[in-house]
Amino acid sequence: ERARASTLDGVPPGLPALQRATKLQAKAKQVGFDWQSVEPVLEKVEEELAELREDLDNRDRASEELGDLLFAVTNVARHLGIDSEQALGRSADRFERRFRAMEEHGPLSELSLGELDQLWEAAKESGESEESTKQ
Repeated sequence: ERARASTLDGVPPGLPALQRATKLQAKAKQVGFDWQSVEPVLEKVEEELAELREDLDNRDRASEELGDLLFAVTNVARHLGIDSEQALGRSADRFERRFRAMEEHGPLSELSLGELDQLWEAAKESGESEESTKQ
């Protein structure tokens, strides 16, 4: 007997997780299982974040809730027409640039958290002014 076809068929399980989540959500949308706007999706993100906070002391539950949170954030990206993989990649690139800028001031391990925060803010400001001059 042939297995029943699913709306979700055709989404490879080996895809990077953000891409897979986006494709699964898009497939579900084809049959009307989707929010009509981004606002309730943002509410879902807030709900998932609250659930994660409740389960911080239980690693298994926290892992599940973190996955739900990431899935919901990916859904926000899809609703906004933003590629979540690219958005996360750009954020990682920004983090790397800022952290490397911090390291130009010397060994970070010798600094207090307050000093590290000051360097981070300076790196952010420097990077933002560089970005605005490129446009």
